[in-house]
Amino acid sequence: MTRTIRLDQQDSWLRTFEATVVATESVPRPSGLKKGTVYDGPTAAVILDQSAFYPESGGQKGDHGVLRWSDGEVDVVDTQIDEHGRVLHLVGDSVPEGVAVHGVLDAARRRAHMSLHTGQHMLSRALLDEGGVTVSSRLGAEATIDLDRELTEDQIRSAERRVQDAIDADGDVRVLYPTDAELAAMKLRRTVKVDDGVRVIEVDGFDLTPCGGTHCTRTAQVGVMRVLEWQRKKGGMRLVFAAGPRARDVLVERSAVLEALASEFTCGPTDVSAAVAKLQRSLQRTREILGLTRNAWARALAELLHDERDVVRTFDDVDVDAVRALAVLLTREGDRLVVLAARTDQALSVIVSRGPTRDDTHAGQLLGALAKASGGKGGGRPERAEGRLPADADLAALMSAL
Repeated sequence: MTRTIRLDQQDSWLRTFEATVVATESVPRPSGLKKGTVYDGPTAAVILDQSAFYPESGGQKGDHGVLRWSDGEVDVVDTQIDEHGRVLHLVGDSVPEGVAVHGVLDAARRRAHMSLHTGQHMLSRALLDEGGVTVSSRLGAEATIDLDRELTEDQIRSAERRVQDAIDADGDVRVLYPTDAELAAMKLRRTVKVDDGVRVIEVDGFDLTPCGGTHCTRTAQVGVMRVLEWQRKKGGMRLVFAAGPRARDVLVERSAVLEALASEFTCGPTDVSAAVAKLQRSLQRTREILGLTRNAWARALAELLHDERDVVRTFDDVDVDAVRALAVLLTREGDRLVVLAARTDQALSVIVSRGPTRDDTHAGQLLGALAKASGGKGGGRPERAEGRLPADADLAALMSAL
């Protein structure tokens, strides 16, 4: 089988091209779909004699776009490559064999991938200088780099600054096809994974890595690179980053959120952190006061109900935590049974509790019966149970019926 001529390897900025359809093959229906399920994904793979579409590999997703000919067109929803080196353009319908087509790439998707892939090379190089070896990367809806070890925030931000300095320097990004002798002399960031036709991406004065992906031709085209978050992963660390148009969109979105918060707090964007800290202190104090008030309410009501053996009560507009505190006070000793509820617009939160010397009632079973009778849910231990009934449930009537 003849390999597809890879125009994407020659010019990452190429967005349109002419080609001839070599063949169209059926795409198997994905396994795991339930019988009768409508499938609207790709049903055919179009093979061209040459293509500028990048097929998914090396962590970079495949290109999307359109193939047009004299009396038709199809959307390319994914691009893959087979073991014979043929680029498979996945489409929804077959294309006549031998027809001349005009290929048009999704330019925004390609541009985003170029920035992400070039940014990933640069970030991996800078992270290596901080002691972290990149073991894998993924440039999908979320761009990630997995490292072999954990780095500190200071190390990550230091690497990020080095990348941005290299972007600002507007250096060349070159595609090299070295001879065996030249390859042997190169100080590559990672080892070569192919036997022949090695393609090396050189970021001027910064990184030298074998790679078949699409890249910018100058570092300034990456625009901006930002590490968004990181977390531990299998003894190492996973970083989520953005570069180019995607980084710009993320930073604009976050800036808008920050400005909205600043407006809400009537302060400048750089003062939001202090405003939030002040609000948290105020909230903590309010919670403390609420706890004291809740406990005082529960103690006062427990005194009023001191002489009642069993208590069935529904409270409107009372915090459920206050009702819990009341249940604890009323069943701390003796054989009292209490069935208490706090009503909101959404539900009736019910607490069933019994005293330590009461053994003729199972709180969980009683609540289960209430839930079954009203269409709610709940259960628990013999001595205590909690659940939720419909908001309009009549607790006293339900208890009487049981």
